[in-house]
Amino acid sequence: MSASAVADVIEACKQHGFKFVGKTDDGWFKLHGDLLPPQADKGYPCEIQLDPKFFDLPRIRLLKIPPELPAAAPHLGADGGLCYLAKGSVVLDIYDPVGQLLACLQRAAVVFGHIVKGEMLEDLAEEFFAYWHGWPCFVDIQDNVLGLQNCIVAQANESPLWFITDNEDRTTEKLKSLGYQVTDKTVLTYRVKTGAQPRPLTNHWPPETVGDILAWQSILDPRCRRKIHKRIKEGKKKKANGVLIIIESPLMTYGFAVLYNQQQPAPKSKHVNSRDSSFGLKVMPISVVRIDDRYLAQRNIPKLKTLAGKSIAVIGCGTIGGYLSDMLVKAGAGTCGGKLTLVDLDILLPQNIGRHRLGFPDLMSNKAEAMARELKRSAPGAEIRALPVDVRQSQLGELDLLIDATGEEALGHWLCGQYTSTTPMLSIWIEGPGTAVRSLLRTNESGACYRCLWHSNRRGELRSTLAPLPTILAGHGCEGLYVPFPASVAMHAASLGAEMTLDWINGVYSPALRTRLIDHTHQLASPDCDPPRDRECPVCSS
Repeated sequence: MSASAVADVIEACKQHGFKFVGKTDDGWFKLHGDLLPPQADKGYPCEIQLDPKFFDLPRIRLLKIPPELPAAAPHLGADGGLCYLAKGSVVLDIYDPVGQLLACLQRAAVVFGHIVKGEMLEDLAEEFFAYWHGWPCFVDIQDNVLGLQNCIVAQANESPLWFITDNEDRTTEKLKSLGYQVTDKTVLTYRVKTGAQPRPLTNHWPPETVGDILAWQSILDPRCRRKIHKRIKEGKKKKANGVLIIIESPLMTYGFAVLYNQQQPAPKSKHVNSRDSSFGLKVMPISVVRIDDRYLAQRNIPKLKTLAGKSIAVIGCGTIGGYLSDMLVKAGAGTCGGKLTLVDLDILLPQNIGRHRLGFPDLMSNKAEAMARELKRSAPGAEIRALPVDVRQSQLGELDLLIDATGEEALGHWLCGQYTSTTPMLSIWIEGPGTAVRSLLRTNESGACYRCLWHSNRRGELRSTLAPLPTILAGHGCEGLYVPFPASVAMHAASLGAEMTLDWINGVYSPALRTRLIDHTHQLASPDCDPPRDRECPVCSS
């Protein structure tokens, strides 16, 4: 904001009873005054912190939390910070800083008014993560087995980190990729499940002892409470120094540690049971961070199936296949028992780098092997197989989906003859010098294969553009001729392929032929459709 705009904002705050008191360490303006909820008979001292550029929401914090409020109140942090708007839910108008500030202040007063009246308690469950935080614990579990779990203790910057896993080899690979050192230590760990969404208690929070935890869980889910108590007593019987309890709920996974070797007596609590000494043991909340492959792939597409558990082969790791294979792994390919096979005989040459997913460090390397290494670096839990061979001499095994990303027409026809009768096949290619990108999915014998489309195109049917595709070649001498187009076109093709692959796994097979026009000086000739197999196709008629 300009100096005059800042002065206007501070003056507007002054008109509403707020006084400028200085700046925060990060340069935000601080003002003190009273937050007055609607129809309230008194105000509550608070501090407003204003972004000098007015891009971020004003921070509003109560200077003193009213004693009549419960220990855990919705939208109110332990330091008095008030969450009155979700970040990203509104866009501030930087050209109206005064109006925007007053709107934020009014919204904060309304939200706090609800809090004071004891309303919005249901929001405690939705924002539970804000009330439950502690030492980080990473969870890499993909099975549904409850009870005793494996725990790897790794070292990072001389601090121990806990990793709960159902596959030590997979998790160790992930730790190595992070540069963490695996130690020979472990922690007794149990995993329990509950059908109840967690929410903090409003009268006693946070829990400090096992007794507090059990009392809290009794309210949420008595069955889960009994499971937790059983595991804590079991750990004590085994004379462990401590035990980790990981709780899986519909909303989130959370947990806590019980420390058996505390010399100092635990603070007295109304929940302590004189007949069971475990009630007085101290507990430490654990912040559970999921790093399992299923979660990483599912998080951005929560209502869709991922590619986890499927066997997929990508033929061609060039301009299209390189970007596509990266997207497939991010959608779960090669995880949870699945496998991603990359097939390419070629090596990466200097002239490939300008539009390839790989870069200079992979120069003169086989494309399939280099791409597999790159994908394993970014997704160490994925099973990725590289076949640096001619696909016509390869043994791909049983596949759920075969993807032809070579863009080589003759090879595409050969693949149709070899695989389309038994295996779903997706073909992706670029037309002309990046004029359009297309993709064709065949999942049954009645649909067109890639060779069928060749026959249709020869008759002038199902073309991508109305005008003939331009023929532009570049290169000379021993480099040979090639079709020039930028990396962005390859990314368009890979994105279309990834879109159709996700549709396939979710049972969406139509439209089977899709075209994305890149050069808008041309006119699209064929809308997305489901072409039938061609009567002239030797593959489909045999």
